[in-house]
Amino acid sequence: MSPSGASPDLRDLSGLLLLVGAGKMGGALLDGWLRSGLDPAKIAVIEPNPAPQIAALADRGVQLNPDVADLSHVSAVVIAVKPQIADQAMAAIAPTIGASTLVVSIMAGRTLQLISSSLKNAGALVRAMPNTPAAIGRGITVAVPLRASDVQRNLAHRLLASTGTVAWVEDETLMDAVTAVSGSGPAYVFLLAEALAQAGVAAGLPQHLAEKLARETVAGAGELLHRSAFDAATLRENVTSPGGTTAAALEVLMGKDGLADLMKRAVAAATERSRKLAG
Repeated sequence: MSPSGASPDLRDLSGLLLLVGAGKMGGALLDGWLRSGLDPAKIAVIEPNPAPQIAALADRGVQLNPDVADLSHVSAVVIAVKPQIADQAMAAIAPTIGASTLVVSIMAGRTLQLISSSLKNAGALVRAMPNTPAAIGRGITVAVPLRASDVQRNLAHRLLASTGTVAWVEDETLMDAVTAVSGSGPAYVFLLAEALAQAGVAAGLPQHLAEKLARETVAGAGELLHRSAFDAATLRENVTSPGGTTAAALEVLMGKDGLADLMKRAVAAATERSRKLAG
């Protein structure tokens, strides 16, 4: 999805699109592809335990759990399984992949080298890291290519853009920091809402009111940031009057060992954990 909110057009996709794993993130991608005009008959899904809404797509023409041996003309494969079953999943789909097949992986901690070693016939590979707002079409995905032509990269972009904005990097080592900032970032924002609500209760607000105020404030501020031409620092400054209540709070949050320092430490910890998981 572009910043203007327009969905990518997938009606011209040739060949079959194979989705391996239709959990929360895989399911979000699948929903996005269908919204983008992709013919359900051009989609095959491998998901041993499909949710009811995924199973219902078979009535629209999506091939659910077909025999891999029967699949032909697979133009793209999107792997959206948990890393724990990655080896098993990739071994199962390897026969469908040829030199011209685009393989897109959104598996956490699986490097392009690891994927390439498991799928030896694969030509073009793209490793991508989405985040959970993809479920409402407001995600951000960062992708890094390997041996992908301009046409294949464009296809990968359109597939990923069905759930939000897409950014590209050429250096795969950046993906650990990407995981720490945008991949894990929604959890930090949810924690902010939790902490703000708890602080409201401590200041004397009823819990239900504190939770409502925190939820709507975080959601509204995020939407304002999304729509505004100003950066976050300018928006913060615009709501801060010298000597006012916001300034008093920011003196604490921006003081020594405040929010900025905590966030740096948190992102550093997540980045290091991502490196370790990748081996």
